Amino acid sequence: MPPRQLDLKKYIYSFVITAIIFATAIYVSNYLGQKKLDDIRNIQDKISIDLLSSETQYSLLENSSCKDFTATSSLSTELGTLEDKLAYTEDQRGVNDPEVRTLKQYYSLLEIKDYLLMNKIADKCHKTALSIIYFYSDDNNCADCTREGYVLTSLRQTYPEFRIYSFDYNIGISAVNTLIATNKITRNLPAIIYKDKIFYGFQSIDDLVKNIPELAQMKAKAESANATSTKK
Repeated sequence: MPPRQLDLKKYIYSFVITAIIFATAIYVSNYLGQKKLDDIRNIQDKISIDLLSSETQYSLLENSSCKDFTATSSLSTELGTLEDKLAYTEDQRGVNDPEVRTLKQYYSLLEIKDYLLMNKIADKCHKTALSIIYFYSDDNNCADCTREGYVLTSLRQTYPEFRIYSFDYNIGISAVNTLIATNKITRNLPAIIYKDKIFYGFQSIDDLVKNIPELAQMKAKAESANATSTKK
């Protein structure tokens, strides 16, 4: 076979192989992109359902006895799971992705709904709402916000009955802005609100236990239970 024909066949083979690789890469990229988009939509749908659910729960509980109410099992119990999924999506697509930002706004509304509902139930049943509100920022100027996030995640895992509501200070929705304004929160982040107290800057678990009596009681109770279990 003449050299020119051999060269032509090589070019054709190279072109076909390159085209196949290129087409495969596009297909895989589109598939993964669509899957991520579907995951985001699924989370968004879940949050939307929980928003509607939280609006009806208090109406249901208004006619119930306080003894039938357990805060950790009946009121938006999947907040933590949704937060983990949101954090994963944020890591995958970036904090500035428009759909991630919309998802965070939905989640923030769900948190506020749950916070208000918990306080209503606490007032009705003459109990203390065990919760804190945490403000952070995703920008690079708040290294302590990242550290505080790890602390609060650990706290939530250790004391699941203690609710933690986390809000991006710059999320840009009126409900969160109202929460910031009514509590007079400055940009000195991170910031944690417990009842009428505001703590600015990084707070370790020991700091939080020291400043929040209910946490200290929970810790003492857990240590006592562990000691009793060890003796047995």
